[in-house]
Amino acid sequence: LVVEDDENLANAFGYALEAFDVKIIFHGGEALDWLKNGNVPNVVVLDLNLPGAQGTDILDFIRAEERLKSVRVIVTTANDRVAETLHGQADLVLLKPVGYRQLQELADRLK
Repeated sequence: LVVEDDENLANAFGYALEAFDVKIIFHGGEALDWLKNGNVPNVVVLDLNLPGAQGTDILDFIRAEERLKSVRVIVTTANDRVAETLHGQADLVLLKPVGYRQLQELADRLK
């Protein structure tokens, strides 16, 4: 699952994760609804600044749900101060800009 409101970046992330069956969602509220409807992704690439629901809300939901315990979360953000606070919750925190190859290699390690 890629949750990113920047369409170009979301598509680039999708291509980088082509080894997975990728779902791209551009709106935080839609991503939260998708997760609440019983969907369980292997990996979530999660932007923090989203319309509809903040990435931190989505991350909190994932970590609170027993059925989502095995989901790996890669947070992407341009805010280095916020990034520091999420290291205990996210599996990886990447500062933007995130490179295609960088994300592909990291996702491969999380399989």
